[in-house]
This record gives sequence, C-alpha cells and structure tokens, in this order.
Amino acid sequence: MESFSARAKREMCRVPVTRNCCASAECYGALLLGNAFRDDELRVMTSHEPYANRLSELFATVFGFQPEIIHGGKWMISITDPERVRSVLSAYGYGGAPSVALHLNNAVLESECCLAAFWRGAFCSGGSVTDPMKKYLLEIVTPRRILARELSALLRESGFEAAPVTRGGVQVLSLNLSSSIEDFLTLCGAPVCAMDVMEAKLEKGLRNSVNRRVNCDTANLDKTLAAAERLRGVIERLEASGWLDTLPEALRQTARTRLENPEDSLSQLAERLGVSKSCLNHRLRKLAEIDG
Repeated sequence: MESFSARAKREMCRVPVTRNCCASAECYGALLLGNAFRDDELRVMTSHEPYANRLSELFATVFGFQPEIIHGGKWMISITDPERVRSVLSAYGYGGAPSVALHLNNAVLESECCLAAFWRGAFCSGGSVTDPMKKYLLEIVTPRRILARELSALLRESGFEAAPVTRGGVQVLSLNLSSSIEDFLTLCGAPVCAMDVMEAKLEKGLRNSVNRRVNCDTANLDKTLAAAERLRGVIERLEASGWLDTLPEALRQTARTRLENPEDSLSQLAERLGVSKSCLNHRLRKLAEIDG
C-alpha cells in the first residue's frame, strides 16, 4: 500500500514546470538534499520512480542532457561525466569547489515561484511526511550541519519554523504542526494531501470529543449506580430494623418501589410513583437522612 509520503510526492510530480528558472530551482533542491553534490559526482537516490523520471526530464530542460538512471531497489539519478558536473555546478555558482554541498546559494532562489520549486525538489529528494492519522510530522534530512542551518533560515523566510536537530548523525528539520504541514504541502504542489491533513485533524478532534463525552457519561453512570447501591442498602437496613413501617406512606411507597425496581432511572421511578423528579429526589434524600 502506498504511503502518505509517497502519495504527496506523486502529487508533486504532477505539478507542471513552465519556467526554466523553476525547473533549475527544483533540480537544485533535489541535488542539495541528495546523496552526492561534489565536484566529481552529482547523485540523487529515491524510492519514488515518478520523481526519478521527473528529475531526469527537468535536467534535460535546464541543462540539455538527461542523467543516468539506475534501478537497484531504489532509483539512482547520477551525473559523473566531468564536463556535465562542471556545467551544473557552474550554473549554481560553485565553480567546481570540492565543498559545494556545504552552502546554499540564495541567488538561485530570487523569485517566489523558484522558492516553491526548490522546496518541492528538496522534499522529494530528502523529505518525508507521516500519515496524519498517526501523527503530524514532516521532515527534511541532510548530513550537512551548515546547510541545515541555512535551510532552516530559508524555511523561516518561507513562513515556517524548523530549527535543525541532530539525530543519528544527520541534521533533521521538522514541522510538527498540522497547519504548517498543510501549508508546506500546498506550497510544494500537493494541495490534495494538504486537505487530507486537515481532514485528519478534524476527524481526530471529533474522536477526542466523542471519547471525552463517553468518558464523562461513563463517570456519571458509575456515580449514579454507586448512589443507587448505597440507597438500596439504606432501605434494606430501615426495613430490617422495622423503621420502614413507621415512616409516612409516601416514603414507604418510595422505598419499596425503589427496591422492586432497582434498574429504573430516577425519571422512570418518578413516573411509576406519579410524582415529579424533584419530589422523588426529596423523598430519597429524606430516606438517606433517616439512615444517617
């Protein structure tokens, strides 16, 4: 069964790219969050075939060539030809420096449309989102500490708060609020999955409300049953001691009707006696006071 994360990426893969700058920005996001962004190799690994194909087409649009795609459990998009690697690095302003993956070149992301495309590439390459019925969690992972800090600042500019934390030797940027996840998925081109997050939040809210109501009703029922049991004990003691026969007719009738109909609610008992619920409560309190 397809995961929620895979569904989100599949939806993003359907977003048309009509501007060359956006195609370039999406490739850039994918490469920065990929497995290798060096002067000798550019490589992205993905378990999502549609994105492997999309990224290959984006490279053809931007750079005039399609990278090699290798399938071995996952899809690997790889560029190792020195001339092609240099052309890609130069396009992103690195000039073949060996530490290209350590810094983010914000000049590539000058337009708002490019920023959305960049995050789409970054998420599809190095991100995941949990099924919102389980918990609210969207993550983007990179092994590079400096890049993580720069991405965190870029997220803040995009309206999201996600400070990087170290986990298992990698840097993780996390969104934990349902509203933030909805907005991020919408930004990246997955509004249907964003609606799924919203619907999950509503459904969980409804479930919690029902559970609270059930728990409250159960607690009230327990109290009612406990009170009824105590009252039955009172009446039985009054009867055993002979006090019951000395009581006014109204109280005797109430006590015996209660004993004969232990499962009746107060409303049902009041109806049997032909009195109001308020009157019945008054009689029951009088019986309890006599025992006290």
